[in-house]
Amino acid sequence: MSAVFRLPATHALAVPDFRRYLLGQLVSNIGTWMQRAAQDLLVLHTTGNSGSAVGIVTALQFLPGTLLGLTGGVLADRYPKRRTLLLTQTAMAAQSLLLGLLTVTGAVNLPALYALAFALGAATAVDSPARNAYIGELVSREQTAGAVSLNAAQFNVARAVGPALAGLTVAAFGTGPVFLLNTASYLAVLYGLITIRTDMPDAPVRARPGPVRARDALRHIATTPELLLPISLIAFVGTFGLNFQVTVSLVAVTVFHTGAAAFGYLSAAYALGGLLGALYWAHHGKPPTGRRLVSTTIGFGALEVTQGLMPSYGSFLVLLFVTGCAAVTVTTTANALIQLHADPPLRGRVLSVYFLVLLGGTPVGAPLVGLVSDVLGARFTLVLGGGVSLIAALALSFLFASRTRRRIHVAEPTPLTGSPFAPVRPERERQPDL
Repeated sequence: MSAVFRLPATHALAVPDFRRYLLGQLVSNIGTWMQRAAQDLLVLHTTGNSGSAVGIVTALQFLPGTLLGLTGGVLADRYPKRRTLLLTQTAMAAQSLLLGLLTVTGAVNLPALYALAFALGAATAVDSPARNAYIGELVSREQTAGAVSLNAAQFNVARAVGPALAGLTVAAFGTGPVFLLNTASYLAVLYGLITIRTDMPDAPVRARPGPVRARDALRHIATTPELLLPISLIAFVGTFGLNFQVTVSLVAVTVFHTGAAAFGYLSAAYALGGLLGALYWAHHGKPPTGRRLVSTTIGFGALEVTQGLMPSYGSFLVLLFVTGCAAVTVTTTANALIQLHADPPLRGRVLSVYFLVLLGGTPVGAPLVGLVSDVLGARFTLVLGGGVSLIAALALSFLFASRTRRRIHVAEPTPLTGSPFAPVRPERERQPDL
């Protein structure tokens, strides 16, 4: 028992501010996942089961992340993150309230769903970099990897509970009450942010004078292999492999011909697998590496391809659990690598680039998934997404390994000393662990 409490994840939970922050995020994310599931079902009901319409709504929700993602990172590094989060979370609550009122009054239509999805995406584009970078200000560097995994764990608890609750609530009361419940859930995260100790420093780290520019983060990523590898790989996985918000609803409705409750169970199975993966790495105690990221991405891609070939609802549900575990391992490992290797004054902007490639590809990937589903069937969307993720992991692993070998031939390598997460210094460039 005592050995467990010495793990970094436990140290993160021992920080009162981080505990309050994590609990507020958990309650709010449950409501958010309820809304996402209900929104997909509402779109399918409104359009007569159009996969393309679901893809467009999803794309519009993530499009602002592509357009404003780097701006969100600049704001996260320029202004106090807690203040930024109070504003963005309030805006997201207002969006949910409006959607709920339109739905319960019968005034909702497809253009309104498109507009509100875009509005939510705009708030999220500013919220995500600040929310994730804020973790590094609530815990110490030694606690960061565990805190990131715990944050992924609460996210996947919400992903498991939210769609299941949404499916049951929609079946009993319709979609409108789900959106209103999500509005109420934002009170938890707002309370958590307000009660964080104000005498603790929550302003951005400003180790370097001068303007806060996005191009400084891009230069930092390009010259730091520990950042370039996960961001490059997640660009492919996020665009093609992680469109389960679209694919699960399409498979549930068009392949297995199930209702809202069965769709909720599929979403819960995927999220429970993700929760298992997040909890495992939170208590693993070993630092994340590029080798782990590549190998787990290969496994995730193979699982997703197999997922598309499952013959029955039961086998699809079971394998979805395993796929969820692999998916969260990929994203948690990549996120932890970014948090640990990014220069603190640049962390918000580096994370904005990470979320740009993780979520910013969705405006391309989600409509493509919907189109492929309409033309070739929902199963093929999983085969395509998994195949692209697997091939990208193999190709990038080969490219980074070749780059390392070439540099060994032209320069004498300097042995790495100290912590594996020591900052990259100009006079000594480190190579990703492949």
